[in-house]
Amino acid sequence: MVKVTTEALLSKREAGRIWRGKLSSSAISTSVSVFALHEIDAQKYERQIAEGIAWLQQTMKADGSWGDSIESPSNLTATLLTYASLFAVGVRSEKTQAYLKERFGGATDEDIIQGVLDYYGSDLTFSVPILVMCALAGVISDWERIPPFPFELAVLPQRLFRFLNLPVVSYAIPALIAVGILRFKKGKQGLLAPLRKRFIEPSLKVLVKLQPADGGFLEAAPLTAFVSMCMAQAGYRTHVVTQKAAQFLVETVREDGAWTIDTDLSGWVTSLSIRALDEDLPERAFFIENMKARSTKEKHPFTGAQPGGWGWSDLSGSVPDGDDTSGALVALHVLTHGTYSPEVGKGIEWLLDLQNNDGGMPTFCKGWGKLPFDRSSADISAHAFLAFSLWKEVLPPALKARTERGALRLLAWMDAALSAEGSWTPLWFGDQDAADEKSPVYGTATAVDYLLAAGDPKALALATKGLAYLQRVQNADGGWGGAAGVTSKVTLTAKVLGAMAASDNPDEAVMERALDFLYEAYKRGALFSREPIGLYFSRLWYSEELYSLTFVLTALKKVRKYLITTNHTEQ
Repeated sequence: MVKVTTEALLSKREAGRIWRGKLSSSAISTSVSVFALHEIDAQKYERQIAEGIAWLQQTMKADGSWGDSIESPSNLTATLLTYASLFAVGVRSEKTQAYLKERFGGATDEDIIQGVLDYYGSDLTFSVPILVMCALAGVISDWERIPPFPFELAVLPQRLFRFLNLPVVSYAIPALIAVGILRFKKGKQGLLAPLRKRFIEPSLKVLVKLQPADGGFLEAAPLTAFVSMCMAQAGYRTHVVTQKAAQFLVETVREDGAWTIDTDLSGWVTSLSIRALDEDLPERAFFIENMKARSTKEKHPFTGAQPGGWGWSDLSGSVPDGDDTSGALVALHVLTHGTYSPEVGKGIEWLLDLQNNDGGMPTFCKGWGKLPFDRSSADISAHAFLAFSLWKEVLPPALKARTERGALRLLAWMDAALSAEGSWTPLWFGDQDAADEKSPVYGTATAVDYLLAAGDPKALALATKGLAYLQRVQNADGGWGGAAGVTSKVTLTAKVLGAMAASDNPDEAVMERALDFLYEAYKRGALFSREPIGLYFSRLWYSEELYSLTFVLTALKKVRKYLITTNHTEQ
């Protein structure tokens, strides 16, 4: 299976370029993009709107609902947004209306507004834009019940955002501005209205600075669409931000009329592919130069991050983050066999500057707010620990000392974050089949893999606890789901198998059952099937075609290495 998987992964790369991958089409992205184009200029974008509506109609489930991706089960958000988009263009579905009425416990404004707010809790990043879109589409009419956004705070220096306790996460400042301005204009004008009105133009200037060259905020259709629909309805239909956003949506729609949650994860999947292929990687010199070139060279306008990090894509809307920076540093170590370069030093410094005061590693911004997507995450922290461990011996003395201190703090946080059962729960991955949609199996397997690869005795002790948990929750079919008793997935099984094969003394019976599970998937042609385990901003699910390929290949190569080093006969 190693040869077959290697060939399959190599075939997914465009000649002379990095891997692009292919994200699943998204009902949420498609519905908000269609609606945004409808609000900006329904006549000009008639074709894109019609094709998007057709795709949504074709992918509706029997009960009138939608999931985030075609492979996803129905959920409230995807169905409500799609219903609103169709409602706005005069396409009504009684089945969808009945589905929502049952989920909300009614069909009044109060039922819908309170239901959405309850679903997302204190994080208003997604709930308020959803409600604003519903109001614009005519699904609800009560603007006063929609929480306001303090758009005027966006004019303050970025370094102060972490202290303001904003109702949105760090990546959502464009929505804070555009949604906030529209909500202000639609609401009752209180005593502070004249003062707030004075901040509209300065806030819009901030929005212009935040928008990347291609017009797509974070390369994400949902965020870009929410911003542009609000700009259009707030009286800024011809504004440069609105027009650039519309152009981005037009350029990123697929041939079938659908949009993905992000343009691509090319940087991330390329790092995964490099690590998976290792010695089988062609054109290493190209990848070394490409990886170095993709590190940020100046302060990032979106998050204010200093130079030196890597984002999930090489496109202009990508933002440097902790996981992708660690992934790039690990990939560079594979590519150069540990040869130091200025990009490595900058990347290590970037991660150290990102590290939270609690010792863990967040995704985008240090200490930014208390909402989930800005907190320290176990898998991201373990990834940074691996990057530190691989490079620390070749760093300049002062940076080496700082890195060693940072690594110790990371391990201490990892120890504190370990659950009583010996697991870690990830931030950006989950399992739709789990009752709580969480995936401690993914988080634990990923953390164990990184901790073992670091070769640190203290990390090994933590990894051993994680391995014990993983062994306990193996399913009877030999695979793993996101948690104990959850349906087995190829991607998750490969993740666990790879982590176990990297340990000094794995349970061979457990590994053999896992290999049998993967082989059975191979025989029925399901080894590389799409599985929605990716959890995007605000609980949006996606699948990525390269996850199964890179996870499986990494696992199989580690098993092969284990068999060879322990004098087993390779199977």
